[in-house]
Amino acid sequence: MTLSVVTQPERKLWLLFRGHELLVAVDDFRFPQHEHYAALGLIADEHHAVGQLHGLDAHVVRLAEDTIAPEGYHFQSLRSLLMIIDADSFSLAATASQVLEWYKSHRFCSRCGTPTEAHPRGERARVCPSCTYHQYPRIHPCVIVAITKNDTILLARAQRFTRPMYSLLAGFVEVGETLEHAVMREVAEESGLQVKNLRYFGSQSWPFPNNLMLAFQAEWASGEIVIQEEEIMDAQFFRFDNLPEIPPSGSIASQVIHATVTELAAKYR
Repeated sequence: MTLSVVTQPERKLWLLFRGHELLVAVDDFRFPQHEHYAALGLIADEHHAVGQLHGLDAHVVRLAEDTIAPEGYHFQSLRSLLMIIDADSFSLAATASQVLEWYKSHRFCSRCGTPTEAHPRGERARVCPSCTYHQYPRIHPCVIVAITKNDTILLARAQRFTRPMYSLLAGFVEVGETLEHAVMREVAEESGLQVKNLRYFGSQSWPFPNNLMLAFQAEWASGEIVIQEEEIMDAQFFRFDNLPEIPPSGSIASQVIHATVTELAAKYR
């Protein structure tokens, strides 16, 4: 007697984007897990492999802007999910968002305008069949810095903030700069201050749209606060135990602020 073996279809994680919104379960904000996203009644023309999470292969899908969420799911902005889902899930979602944006922006060769094709060996690259130019995903390095002065930390409210939230000074690294020079330049431009004793803290992929945040800690060296008004609404040194509203947990800004405040508390409390 021959027994037939019934194999279960392989489940995959599906990161389904409608614009900048991601489809997640209503009850626990999980990504859909199915053999194929069509099981949700959704149709799309584009999807790409983006890695793994919890042993499952993950794929990102671009949905039409008028897509309606299937029962049990809803669309939520990626930025808001930073405060809700775990770090590994957000990291995967951030990667997926950037991959999708990269494919959208590199459909044509930036040198000659010819439609690009997938890399013949499966690398994450778009290749021009005319001039053979290879286009790989690009990230934009940004520096962000926590500056202390005695028992205080410098926090600034950006003009773009719609709520009374304060964060750290930050900015893009320019061509030819080292990270250290970028920190000193951004601090001087945005606050008029000089810093010393610069220390690297950590980094975070920031998919808005495709930045790499590199966080530092530093000490005030000299100068009085003179804000760059087109960028900054207000900047002050706040005592470690009397902070205003700061960025949400999960962001590198929140992490370096909390780490710096903990150091100040241990020294001055």
